[in-house]
Amino acid sequence: LKVGYNKVFGYYIEVTHTHGDKVPEDYIRKQTLTNAERYITPDLKEYEALVLNADERRLEIEQQLFREICMQVAASYKQLLQLAALLAELDVYTALAEVALNRRYIRPTVDESPGIEIVAGRHPVVELTLTDEPFVPNDTHMTPETAIHVLTGPNMAGKSTYLRQTALITLMAQIGSFVPADTAQIGVVDRIFTRIGASDEIHRGQSTFMVEMVETANILNHATSRSLLVLDEIGRGTSTYDGLSIAWAVIEYVHNHPELRAKTLFATHYHELTDLAERLPHVVNYNVAVDDSGDGEDVIFLRRIIPGKADRSYGVHVARLAGLPTAVINRAEEILADLERSGAAGPKRLFEPESKRGSKAALQVSLFADVHPVVEALRKLDVNGLTPLDALNRLYELQKMAGEE
Repeated sequence: LKVGYNKVFGYYIEVTHTHGDKVPEDYIRKQTLTNAERYITPDLKEYEALVLNADERRLEIEQQLFREICMQVAASYKQLLQLAALLAELDVYTALAEVALNRRYIRPTVDESPGIEIVAGRHPVVELTLTDEPFVPNDTHMTPETAIHVLTGPNMAGKSTYLRQTALITLMAQIGSFVPADTAQIGVVDRIFTRIGASDEIHRGQSTFMVEMVETANILNHATSRSLLVLDEIGRGTSTYDGLSIAWAVIEYVHNHPELRAKTLFATHYHELTDLAERLPHVVNYNVAVDDSGDGEDVIFLRRIIPGKADRSYGVHVARLAGLPTAVINRAEEILADLERSGAAGPKRLFEPESKRGSKAALQVSLFADVHPVVEALRKLDVNGLTPLDALNRLYELQKMAGEE
């Protein structure tokens, strides 16, 4: 015989016809097959009930045990929450200690000084992700006399990484962590403000530029002289002149506001902003070093931040690295050369001294231009009432007026 199961009868005992005469009398026949008979017994049905109800019973027991554990936890929740907080804090300390040991971090000096001095600083995340090349460390020297750094250089050269690493090192130092640098002296900052990246907020009806301006406004309205501002490409979400004007005005505001003058890292692709270093005493220029000593097509980004301003953006080169078609690259180089020849004094004219560029009225073309005085005098002449001598004298006067204009 054998014991089987199906959804119609549940568990059953199957006996072949050959052994049918050996079936006990208390077996209950349930089904006849060609070569066998299927039976059930009271004992088998009891076993079936135990098996089929086991999952339900298991669930009931689990729920009961869970409720009991919850009651025990609730009775000691204050102690458990305190323990969880302490364990979380310990976890942070051990994690910071492990990474400091493995990644050669150093203990920074944190004091009340107004500056930030970092030697050979590194980005704690980016340096872990690099596999093909070593991370290039950079220095940061910010004092009250050099509080605003205008950083220029090509895209993909490392400007944003440098900005972020300075903010991260400052933050890590103030939470008590070792930092990725050779030496670091961090003057305590009250806040770190960042305006990095480009994104819109469609659910709020805000464009990329609107989000950028809202975040910039928040920074300018709440920063203090003890704050660290990290501003990346302010003004890129609008037209060139509008963006350049806004970026220029933001730097001037941070520099000149008597209650602000915060330590500021300002990365930009507007090279005209580097002229501010000649106008504002606390603005200094830095750029990302580039090796373009080859044939002009092979440009190497050295990732080093050096004093001075960048002379080129290398945008076409970055486009080549991105894989744009050769025809597009060649045409872009032709257009760039034409623009550089024809517009060398373009945007910079906006920020020349007024004595050089003329009055503000000269920059604005009126839709309703004033009538020229000579034309107005001609209109008022009574030709029929003039003698030949009067007409000649009047002609001399008009000629003199035209010469004076």
